[in-house]
Amino acid sequence: MRYDRITDAIGDTPLVRIDPEVHGLRHIDLYAKLEMLNPFGSVKDRAAWRMARPHLEEARREGRTVVELSSGNTAKALAVIAGMHGLPFRSVTNRMKVPEIKDLLLLLGAEIEELPGQAECLDPTATEDPLTRIHRMLTEDDGEYLHTDQYYNPANAEAHAAGTGPEIIKDLGGVAPDFFVACVGTAGSSTGAARALRAHDPAVSVLGLVAQKGDFVPGIRNIDEVHEVGLFDPDTYDALEAVSADEAIDGMLTLVRRCGILGGPTGGAAYHGAVRYLRERDTGQAGGGRRTAVFVVCDRVESYMSYVRRRRPELLRRPPRPNSPASVTPRELAEVHVIGVEEARAWIATERPVVVDLRGAFAFAALHIEGSVNIVDELFEELLHGGLPFGRSQPVLLVCPVGEQSVTYAALLARMGHRDVRSLAGGVIAWRDAGAPMVRD
Repeated sequence: MRYDRITDAIGDTPLVRIDPEVHGLRHIDLYAKLEMLNPFGSVKDRAAWRMARPHLEEARREGRTVVELSSGNTAKALAVIAGMHGLPFRSVTNRMKVPEIKDLLLLLGAEIEELPGQAECLDPTATEDPLTRIHRMLTEDDGEYLHTDQYYNPANAEAHAAGTGPEIIKDLGGVAPDFFVACVGTAGSSTGAARALRAHDPAVSVLGLVAQKGDFVPGIRNIDEVHEVGLFDPDTYDALEAVSADEAIDGMLTLVRRCGILGGPTGGAAYHGAVRYLRERDTGQAGGGRRTAVFVVCDRVESYMSYVRRRRPELLRRPPRPNSPASVTPRELAEVHVIGVEEARAWIATERPVVVDLRGAFAFAALHIEGSVNIVDELFEELLHGGLPFGRSQPVLLVCPVGEQSVTYAALLARMGHRDVRSLAGGVIAWRDAGAPMVRD
């Protein structure tokens, strides 16, 4: 197949049937839409090209910089597209969580601007959050930047309404699947593809998958974060279900080892969530007909080896790490002493606990509880591998963006014998919303 430009190769990705011996469904044929085979390696290639393409010539004439609030696949695709058209690209983020993506962006010539943000993702309702102010500034810019704005640009979803959805229908012989399953990040792929599928057959059932609270799966938001995305429409989904990091990795292992599909943890989450959802609906049809389901494999596994190494070192023939957050049980989480803002303020005033803020350095610098110390969650995890970082009797209050990571680390400290560790309910966001005093560096 011959192309004049690499961007002509975006789309028309394969739809591959998963062997029923692998997934075990008796009455449903399961297919994987391999968006990982787009030329820049991910589902985001479609949106990046759709958002940038109409504006590239004007941007080149005016010497603009392509800019996006992204630390992942959208940034990667835009960096390639910008470079092809002689434009600089800047990735604005408050935290790069996947080292391989950061290194690749630098290799592609991107500028990475890590800026303060109180939470781990853009929250447009937090009007004083520096990341939100930056987003507003880019949106109102009058000529210095080409801001593709993946969180709000309708072209993000249109790329999939025009491409991904119709391709699925074509490859299924002109019919829509009975079930469509997609992970929810910016919500562009799930929203756009679902729109096209339901235009063809309104009976299509759509499952959106989000990350389990307090867990991190690359490219997926949790149920609280997803409501902050401008493209997210809850009416798109018949159901929203959570997938844990371990479930995502388990699904990824099935894809890479049993199916020959070298998808990353997002694709693993989609596979795991799809099979779990479909098992409850795997019943015979009148007349003996089979139903069909499609899930999306977003990107490739190679970019996430450090993620796998950290979460599941045994898969890489490395010894399990002691006191890993992944080892915390639901019972241990339920036993954590979680306190609200007013109780925390009183406790700080009387008992003087060490207040540990687990957010990134830029977020901490933007705004934090007075007297708190900043130990980024990855570093705090490393400290725990060596034993208790505080005396057993030293009171400790753990704080994170929304009170989810802090619960996990509090459970680990309690397991290790710490006598008085507590987690702030709702995290820094709750503290801010309650009007409690904060300081900035």
